Amino acid sequence: MFNGEGFDDENPFGAAYFNMRNPLAGILNPNRGFLELYRCYPIAMMQHGSERENVNYGGKIILPQSALEKLSQLNISYPMLFRLNNGQEKKHTHAGVLEFIAEEGRAYFPQWMMESLKVEPGNLIEVKNITLPLGSFVKIQPQSTDFLDISDHRAVLENALRNFSTLTAGDMIQINYNSKVYEIKVLEVKPNHEDHGGISIVETDLEVDFAPPVGYVEPSRPTPTPSMKSQMVIDVPETPKKTETSAFSGSGQSLRGKGKEPIRTENPMDVDTDFGEESRFDPNDDGPLNLPFGQLFFGYKVVPPKSTEEESDVKKTHVFSGSGQTLRTKKGGSSKPK
Repeated sequence: MFNGEGFDDENPFGAAYFNMRNPLAGILNPNRGFLELYRCYPIAMMQHGSERENVNYGGKIILPQSALEKLSQLNISYPMLFRLNNGQEKKHTHAGVLEFIAEEGRAYFPQWMMESLKVEPGNLIEVKNITLPLGSFVKIQPQSTDFLDISDHRAVLENALRNFSTLTAGDMIQINYNSKVYEIKVLEVKPNHEDHGGISIVETDLEVDFAPPVGYVEPSRPTPTPSMKSQMVIDVPETPKKTETSAFSGSGQSLRGKGKEPIRTENPMDVDTDFGEESRFDPNDDGPLNLPFGQLFFGYKVVPPKSTEEESDVKKTHVFSGSGQTLRTKKGGSSKPK
């Protein structure tokens, strides 16, 4: 029976009977609000419901004309939002209203809403007007990895949510995109009130967070094989220990490294530049000029070039020198040089 605050879930028929006997209850008490019992049916069972399949992918219900008349006489805030309560299963959700064209005593719900409330066609549902806070955040989870195939899922979801007036934590809503139905679970809403757990998403800036879809497995990184590990090893040479040495100190050696003792100097600037006969440049030696630390090299021993007269005498001795041959060969033998 009606108890002044709501309907008794244990006797919903008594509440319905009360409303039938008191059709002017809302007018006599305009502050009571709207609270009615309707037999719920899916949109598909509505007249010409097959032509309005898109209503299934939204969050609005269809009520009878009498509901509009009662709501217009009450102090109802807009947009009109309702709490749908199934007392037997202790399930509830929230919805907006799309139209007032249902038959009297009936209300038509989207299919996903019927499943969330766990009701069968013809069951009684309590419909009560309610004011919900404007939502600022919602976290959702697609129920299939197929949702990841959508290139711009945020734009698709934004367009789909235009068919909803409310969102309730725990609901499993449905959206339709490219003739494919996607189920999405509402995990969390903000602000969240424990008494109803719903928010209004009409004319508000809503932040949407996506949880990984059900069945999604994050790609695992390849485990490094022994060959890969060996390639990743970096051989860092040990840093030689520094020893206290004076600048340019050390010992010297001859260029050929034999036949002469190393040159040792006490004064780093006192270097013997006379390397002797062994230190001459060897043109046949193609090796690098490696000097020990502290050894200075000031060049090879200078050999003066020959004078012009000596070069001319050498050239004269070789002018017209050599042997010649005749152009003709002698008979009976080979030509001999003269």
